[in-house]
Amino acid sequence: MTLVAATARVTISNYLSAVIQVYVVLIFAWIVLQWLINFGVRLPYSRATDAIIGFLRDVCEPFLRIFRPLAPRLGGLDLSPMIAIIVLELVNDFLVQGLLHG
Repeated sequence: MTLVAATARVTISNYLSAVIQVYVVLIFAWIVLQWLINFGVRLPYSRATDAIIGFLRDVCEPFLRIFRPLAPRLGGLDLSPMIAIIVLELVNDFLVQGLLHG
């Protein structure tokens, strides 16, 4: 029974860690895409581009909106993605690794 519980705990912690890492990659993709849009590098009237932008916005914005009031605004620079990534990495380090070793 103990072996089954340990295996389940390892599986769950690996899954949570992978989900967090994928979400961090999606936030990085959102950041790069926003920079490209701000610099004017975007195909106009492209359905594929609009679908990617819509997906990343729908996935990233609700989580980033939590950190916008906490992040200082430096001109036009939004630091909320950086704070969100730091929080995700801290959750990964403490919660997931605690689950793994706890």
